[in-house]
Amino acid sequence: MTTTQPSQGTRPPRRLARQFGKRLAYDIGFSMILLALSIVSNFYAGTFATANVSNPVTDIILDNVPVVNVDFIFVDGPLFMWMFVGVLLLARPQRIPFVFNGLALFILVRSGFIILTHIGPFPTRSTFDLNAIMQSFTFGGDLFFSGHTGAPFLLALMFWKDSRLRFAFLAATALFGVAVLLGHLHYSIDVFAAFFISYGVHDLARFLFRRDWEFFDATNGARNRRQLSRLGFARRWA
Repeated sequence: MTTTQPSQGTRPPRRLARQFGKRLAYDIGFSMILLALSIVSNFYAGTFATANVSNPVTDIILDNVPVVNVDFIFVDGPLFMWMFVGVLLLARPQRIPFVFNGLALFILVRSGFIILTHIGPFPTRSTFDLNAIMQSFTFGGDLFFSGHTGAPFLLALMFWKDSRLRFAFLAATALFGVAVLLGHLHYSIDVFAAFFISYGVHDLARFLFRRDWEFFDATNGARNRRQLSRLGFARRWA
């Protein structure tokens, strides 16, 4: 009688879940604390940058595009996106640590950039009424780099293996990126730089939070220990 042995190159999601299940509560708690600290840093960085804002500069795109009212997309669009993300995380709590840690790293990196250069907002811009939640994240002088563009792109990278979620977050990235340019709410460099910085943040998060990434990857159906990312990078998570 012969039995089939699982190959050494595979790590079933259920086995991975049992391996890390005991640490899930701790990992979620740690990621929530890190995310909360990053939000605090964003508040003080945005307040500092706005208090020390200087003069606006010219922009090759904004100088040639008329202002469009993007109030709904700019203010309410992110709220709908984050509610959607919340549903995804509640459906699979194993995703929470990596997503929260990645977002915390994103906010911390952005906070660092915000306090470095204090360019004033573009003279002509869309008017909008911030709700109580957005007032904690948007200050007026926190321009570089665009969180509206970078955050959904980061989520697209995280959920890259799920084609539906990937395209949903890429669509949100395009929508918000175009909106902040049409509304003259960000300079073009704020938007285009967000893609490169978010990509670097995602790669750094995978390195710093390796165990959380493995757990996250398992919930998305990963079965091979050595995988070739569709973005062109080979990773060994053994």
